[in-house]
Amino acid sequence: MSDTHPLWRPYDPPSDEEVAAARVDGPRLPELVEVVAPDPTWPDQFEQVRATIKGALGERALHVEHVGSTSVPGLWAKPFVDVDVAVADSADEAAYVPELQAAGFVLRVREPDWEEHRMVRGSDPMSNVHIFSSGSRECGRTLAFRDWLRKHSDDRDAYARLKRDLAAQGFTDPMHYNNAKAGLIYDIYERIFAADPDHPHTPRPR
Repeated sequence: MSDTHPLWRPYDPPSDEEVAAARVDGPRLPELVEVVAPDPTWPDQFEQVRATIKGALGERALHVEHVGSTSVPGLWAKPFVDVDVAVADSADEAAYVPELQAAGFVLRVREPDWEEHRMVRGSDPMSNVHIFSSGSRECGRTLAFRDWLRKHSDDRDAYARLKRDLAAQGFTDPMHYNNAKAGLIYDIYERIFAADPDHPHTPRPR
């Protein structure tokens, strides 16, 4: 009998058409992807972003978590703090987007077909804030990925090498860069799921 971890997703990087459709403000100027050495101020930057979000949304921000590479000590990363925010209904933009915009964030991404994901960009400090509905599977995935890399230096170091190698190729679209990382990320998730004692998982190689 085959088992599937509840956080599993198929290996399915978005196409250029899907990327373009998700962008709220249409085509953008090239944005050179930069990967930098670990910055000890990233946790403090997250706390700044968290305070701004909580100040804007109050209890409507059901959780605010530091995720992504800047949340993993010792990991090279793009110099943007990634944040996951859960709200009651991320499809209901009127319930949270105006307040975030008033606090200085800019709506950049809208993906109704991906758990009603929204992304706003902050500039002080630079941050990408990913918004999902409470109970979203993706929030669970990003926390699992963060916690695994904090504990497994082999996967953290392999991920850092890949990120640095890809940045050296001169990517000018962050989504194309993300797609180039997707294979290793999928493989790491397979290890996370296989090691989870609470959920049996039959390996599903890409």
